[in-house]
Amino acid sequence: MSDLPSGLLIDHRTGLPEDLRFLAEKYPRETWAGHANLGEMAQFWLQRHDMFRELGGMLQKSVSDYREGLLPPAGFAQWFAPRLNFFLQQLHGHHQVEDLHYFPVFARAERRLQRGFDILDSDHHVIHDALERNAATAREFLVALQQDADKQHFAADAYADENERLIHMLTRHLHDEEDLIIPLMLDRGEDALGVAG
Repeated sequence: MSDLPSGLLIDHRTGLPEDLRFLAEKYPRETWAGHANLGEMAQFWLQRHDMFRELGGMLQKSVSDYREGLLPPAGFAQWFAPRLNFFLQQLHGHHQVEDLHYFPVFARAERRLQRGFDILDSDHHVIHDALERNAATAREFLVALQQDADKQHFAADAYADENERLIHMLTRHLHDEEDLIIPLMLDRGEDALGVAG
């Protein structure tokens, strides 16, 4: 259970608290692309986040298409299963690297952001549980595709709800993480932070 106030939990918050946004205000998103300190690591980080957003959207659309009868069960399962596995595995690995390496480095570099990294760490625990629920519900869904129409419909609805919750949390988390980390990289430079590629 997190020690964070409920308003900072991923299910409830609408962004980072103002006291953690001092670098995000100094380096707003529209300035990132052209900034001299936007190095390889920052670009890679943003690309990975964009990949998670894109793949999450593709998975949501495929479930929606299946539910609307635009994809047959076998064709849907063949497309969906490997992409979902990739999405879940990559997201889990990405969070592990952040927790074990990058977050501690960034928190030491700017102590005023420590609470922000505590928030992101809490997010990772909640998202990890959501990933496990997503995988379990997906397995049930894929099994149901071999069964009658009622079971398929019920399992598709259950998975769609679980996936929507995960994507909602992930979207909030990725945005807040970028607002905390990218401005720090721009402010200090990747070499100075010790994270250059």
